[in-house]
Amino acid sequence: LEGWKARNWRTAAKKPVKNVELWQRMDKAIRQHQVTWQWVRGHQGHIENERADQLAVNAREKLVSQ
Repeated sequence: LEGWKARNWRTAAKKPVKNVELWQRMDKAIRQHQVTWQWVRGHQGHIENERADQLAVNAREKLVSQ
């Protein structure tokens, strides 16, 4: 997040960050909390990552079915 902000919401490859509005909202929200970001490889059995993935799938399916 800090790198994107320093580059005016662009990636290291100088492309616009995808879903920038959501990332900016997240950036604003986390100012009220102590947040530590930790990258984990997806689909490797990491319990919290698997839960987040399932929540995302459920939300997408709910939107598609409306």
